Amino acid sequence: MNILSLGPLQVGDPLLTVGAIALVVVAITVWQLVEIVDAYNKGALTVFGEYRKLLEPGLNIVPPFVSRVYTFDMRTQTIDVPRQEAITRDNSPVTADAVVYIRVMDAKRAFLEVEDYELAVSNLAQTTLRAVIGDMELDDTLSRREMINERIRTELDEPTDEWGIRVESVEVREVTPSQGVKGAMEQQTSAERRRRAMILEAQGERRSAIEKAEGDKQSAIIRAQGEKQSQILEAQGDSISTVLRARSAESMGERAIIDKGMDTLAEIGHSESSTFILPQELSSMVGRYGKHLSGSDVKADGQQLESLEFDAETRELIGLDDISEIIGEIEDTEMDIEAMEQEAQAIKEGQDLGMESSSTDTGAGAESDS
Repeated sequence: MNILSLGPLQVGDPLLTVGAIALVVVAITVWQLVEIVDAYNKGALTVFGEYRKLLEPGLNIVPPFVSRVYTFDMRTQTIDVPRQEAITRDNSPVTADAVVYIRVMDAKRAFLEVEDYELAVSNLAQTTLRAVIGDMELDDTLSRREMINERIRTELDEPTDEWGIRVESVEVREVTPSQGVKGAMEQQTSAERRRRAMILEAQGERRSAIEKAEGDKQSAIIRAQGEKQSQILEAQGDSISTVLRARSAESMGERAIIDKGMDTLAEIGHSESSTFILPQELSSMVGRYGKHLSGSDVKADGQQLESLEFDAETRELIGLDDISEIIGEIEDTEMDIEAMEQEAQAIKEGQDLGMESSSTDTGAGAESDS
């Protein structure tokens, strides 16, 4: 009797073993047959080591067991360039590091043309960074980062294009001079700042001195102008005062002559003489005042002289407005002369001198009273 018998199939049956093996082989085959590519990747398919095609994102069927798939990330990738030591054109040692941003544009070329594009780009960026810094002065490496970035990117473009890689940008993160150079630069910067401070201070003092001198100049000019104006006004005042005093003196002298002449005429009018003597000063003065008031002076060639007009203050000062009174007195005196001529004619005709004299005296007294 067989104790291990369990039915149609028993443990250790070859058919069961073959079935299990076949099932495992089918599962492995299906696993090898299907290739899933992520959305941001592309795959390079090789069959028996021969490149066949690029696999797009998604589910792909590939020959099992004899094919291999190499995936490439199609997103922008960052490559850190290690710190590099370089010597500038003016023999100043510096250290610099950078970051390179790349992107796979052609996965086939990136697979076939270069072994490891990331390592290749990193090594190329390191050598290019040292070369670019070596062609520049120390001051330029510290202040012209954009130019360094552009030159490195330009140098990387040509070889990376052959690999199907595009360099999107390069950023130099830090350029550090050596400690000795740093100390010298700090001293230079400190000296430069002191120099600028001294220059600014000197310019400020110079400007202050100029402003002060300009202010003193303007003050002196204004003071001189004030003194000049004061002297001019004082001289004009003295001149006017002198003229007025002279006119006043002249007026007083002439009025004294006129008053004296009027007194003389009055005395002559009371006398019995028929001959009248007018002082030359009185006649010339009256004539001059008459001409002045009428503006009738005439030159020899017939042109009228410019009339000399006096203002109200001067006329009052020299008494020109009193001329009319003086002329009235002269006209009254002339009337007395006519009466005396009539008296003299009556005497010649033999009339009574006593009666005429009394009448004449009476008339003269009345006129004198008037």
